[in-house]
Amino acid sequence: MAGQVAGKVALVTGGASGIGEAVSELLAREGASVAITDIDDLRGPELAAHIQEHRREGRRIVLTNGCFDVLHRGHTRYLNQAKQLGAVGIMWARRVDGALNTNVKAAGEDKLLASMAAAGCKDEDLILIAGGKPDDASKLLGAFRLSLAKKESLVPADTYAFTWVVDFPLLDWDPEEKRWVAMHHPFTSPMDEDVAQLATEPAKARAKAYDLVLNGSEVGGGSIRIHDAEVQRNMFRLLGIGDEQARLRFGFFLDALQYGTPPHGGIALGLDRLIAILAGESSIREVIAFPKTATAADLMADAPSTVDQRQLDELKLRVTAKPPAAS
Repeated sequence: MAGQVAGKVALVTGGASGIGEAVSELLAREGASVAITDIDDLRGPELAAHIQEHRREGRRIVLTNGCFDVLHRGHTRYLNQAKQLGAVGIMWARRVDGALNTNVKAAGEDKLLASMAAAGCKDEDLILIAGGKPDDASKLLGAFRLSLAKKESLVPADTYAFTWVVDFPLLDWDPEEKRWVAMHHPFTSPMDEDVAQLATEPAKARAKAYDLVLNGSEVGGGSIRIHDAEVQRNMFRLLGIGDEQARLRFGFFLDALQYGTPPHGGIALGLDRLIAILAGESSIREVIAFPKTATAADLMADAPSTVDQRQLDELKLRVTAKPPAAS
């Protein structure tokens, strides 16, 4: 081995005690100039920076067996993490010096390379692919991306990256009820250029809705409301709400639209989420005065608690749940 790599060498080691030192000593005896990078001390971005620096110096990269094990465990850790978020199966692929490494060769090299090109992957980049329905896969990969960024410290501290999310679909198809449902609420206005599609291709209609995202978490959202009575009636019909039912439930609103309601809308900000991000907390419970537990119990106010029978009688309420058995 030493004769093949003599010269400038970058030895990447880790995961197996003594192997890196032994290989380094062997290479040095053969006259090689050796620089050692220990993978155990570095995270992903730092390791990549070290390897790129070695390459700029003209060094050949040599991985010890211990280092390979560590890298393989990294892939496995990512896959297990994705499974914990609900993934049925995650494919990974990585191209190194023109050769494609993957855990699912049956997917086909051409398709994997096309996916990597679409994602903008460069040599040695790792791509993770989730299968399934588009919405389910997108939600899974979105949660996985945020979790991975946090665990690998990919987002620098004190960084606040804002982005607006727009062009939401106006409607979503409910396969169980076999009808359209509002993606946001039934009063969200469609894009002006998409109004005609409500009668022809509802799935393609976009909403005048918007979300504000900070560091991958939604901190605000809102929409422009429908201000045309006919558009509102068409929206109700798409949602399975007939004219008579719409008049019964929303007559006051439809009447208001007849008087020339101007375009209107708004946005609601999640101040608790915003404060949690500024405070460096992952849970909004840490910044709420009286947070609820996962079972909706308020430990500060000792709620919920029992209610006096007189109060129940006044409100014409009856408790049907059986009291817990005495311990």
